Amino acid sequence: MRFYDEIINSISPILRQRVKKIFEINNKIEEIRLRINRPLIVSFNNKDYFYDEKNNSLTEKIENSYKVLKEDIEQTFQIMCKYSVHSFIDDIKKGFITLNGGHRVGLVGKVIIEDREVKNIKNISSLNIRISREIIGCSDKIISHIRNSNKIYNTLIISPPQCGKTTLLRDIVRNLSDGNESLGFKGVKVALIDERNEISGSYLGVSQMDLGCRTDIIETCPKEIGIMMLLRSMSPNVIVTDEIGSIEEIKSLYTALNGGVNLITTVHGNSIEDIKERKELSSLLDKELFQKVIILSSKNGAGTIEKIYDLEEKRWYFVS
Repeated sequence: MRFYDEIINSISPILRQRVKKIFEINNKIEEIRLRINRPLIVSFNNKDYFYDEKNNSLTEKIENSYKVLKEDIEQTFQIMCKYSVHSFIDDIKKGFITLNGGHRVGLVGKVIIEDREVKNIKNISSLNIRISREIIGCSDKIISHIRNSNKIYNTLIISPPQCGKTTLLRDIVRNLSDGNESLGFKGVKVALIDERNEISGSYLGVSQMDLGCRTDIIETCPKEIGIMMLLRSMSPNVIVTDEIGSIEEIKSLYTALNGGVNLITTVHGNSIEDIKERKELSSLLDKELFQKVIILSSKNGAGTIEKIYDLEEKRWYFVS
């Protein structure tokens, strides 16, 4: 099965043929955006494109583009929920659904709040289908900066959105878990806190991605809770999380560190200077917490590794 067949089969019949054609034109699409009464938009390499109905092509011009109907979104949402919305309510309350194959679908609409907690999202107005791909080996050229034969370095990955951080992090997990004979190290026990279900793409409890043979996964769990659970029950060598964003989450990283495990995580940002200027995140650059910082960009396409900074040696490394 092609990686995008599950996406095509989860879309309303009217949109299905159009999206199938889009993948035939370009199978490197990263996102598909459906908004009521707005054009069908797809994105790749940080650019938006419209589907030109007249010429069956992708273009940056809005003319001749297909306009998404309310029925398109309603039908697509029902198909994605297997016509049983209540079965997916726990994910819906978090703002996303995960499809078979690990593709994540963000959704917005009328949010139902009770006691300051999200209970449901109704009248869905937008769907954002994020295409999940794994690139086996994409971390090989930097893994020696994270792991050598004797040590794992606590590592922070700084990346703007849509620059391949999740893909890179996923492959780092696989490399650490399986070990890499060519690079001279054996695998270790890795515990992954996959709060948004982006890294593993788990579907009905089964990871859709290759995360290695020694990896344990906690899905959709807050990091500060997940870290305590893992320390008590799974005796990991490394804990991996994605998208640190609050003081509480940073405090939980220190808890993990005090528990004797190594850490690898990511944060949204453009540079070390960017993180330093954000008060709630600046402590991430404490050399007692992390030793290595990897900077990502999309300069040469998603997943471009700009450089690596050693917080202990206070020097930059450039990866060719």
